[in-house]
This record gives sequence, structure tokens and C-alpha cells, in this order.
Amino acid sequence: MLSLYHDADTPVHALPAGAKLLVLFGAGTGLFFVRSIPGLAVALAAVVLCHPVARVPWRTAWRQARPVLPFTALIVAAQVVLTDWATAVLVGERILALVLLANLVTLTTRTSAMIAAVEAALRPLRPLGVRPERVGLLVALTIRFIPVIREQAEQVRAAQRARGVERSSAFLTPLLIKTLRLADGLGEALDARGFEAGERPHRTSR
Repeated sequence: MLSLYHDADTPVHALPAGAKLLVLFGAGTGLFFVRSIPGLAVALAAVVLCHPVARVPWRTAWRQARPVLPFTALIVAAQVVLTDWATAVLVGERILALVLLANLVTLTTRTSAMIAAVEAALRPLRPLGVRPERVGLLVALTIRFIPVIREQAEQVRAAQRARGVERSSAFLTPLLIKTLRLADGLGEALDARGFEAGERPHRTSR
């Protein structure tokens, strides 16, 4: 399975996938208890500095974080209008820190290791009806589909530009159709591999 993994020999890469997911979960919870702008700035700076430690190129980190920036700007602007500038800055810092940390975990963890960690964490819940392999498959598909859908969106935009349409409100319609066709094909592939019967689909790590 393709992933966003950036191969390198660093201490960040060597950390177990479960430990990195726990750090991500802890940071996602803990950052909401930090209510000072300098405190969140320190946390954000720490996450940024982890990227050179993991030898993640700045261009790669920027490419991963860039799509989130417009949404972050909109949320910050809404907070300025609805609350005050200090709250808006806090929200913006939290979002950026979590997005960059999640990107760092994704770039330094193989998809297969991440899925194995998720399945191992959920295994005790099997008596309650939770099927770890299904959750693992959901995680794998989510990670895989993010760049695929972005690629589909770029293809739709390229096709519209080729027809002389720079911006169109009909952008979402062809993207939705292509995404549904992709999902339909994926469902047929899973059925063909007998996943409903409990067999694990073929997985290639990277």
C-alpha cells in the first residue's frame, strides 16, 4: 500500500508506531488545556523543530500542511469575529501544532506499522464486537484516500483549465462522481478478495 511515508534513519522513525500514536493522542488532548499564547507557541515550535530531527524536507512538510492553511485562516477569522483576537490566536496555534504533529507521525511511520498498532490497541475490545481488522482497514483506506482524492481534485481542475474555466461552482460535482466511482471499484475489489468472509485483503507495506 502506498503511503506518505518519508524514509530516513532517525530516532523519530525508530520510535514504535504505538508510542507515536499515543503522543499524538496525548498532544491532541493536552493542547486544549494550554490556554496561553506563549505556551502554545512553544509547543508549536517544538513540533516544527522535530521535522529537521526526523530529516523531513521542509518542502515535504509544507506540501502536507498547505491544504489546511486556508481552513485554519477561516476558523481564525471566525473566532476573531465571534470571540476575540487572543482566542483566535490560541485556536490557530492549536490547529497548526496538531496538524504538523499528525503530518510528522504520518511521514515517519509506515502505514503497515500504524495499522498494526491500531489493531493491537483494539484487540482487547473484540469481545465487545469491535473488529480490529476492519478498523485497521478503515485507517489504511483513510490514509491512502487523502492523496488520491487530492490527485483527483487536481485532475478535475486541470480539465477545467484546459476548457478555459479557471473557477467554477461545478467543481465538486465531477470530483464527487470520480470519488464515488473510485469507492465503488474499491468495494468490488474487497468483495472479490472475500473480505466480508473475514479474509484480510492483500497489504503491501512501505
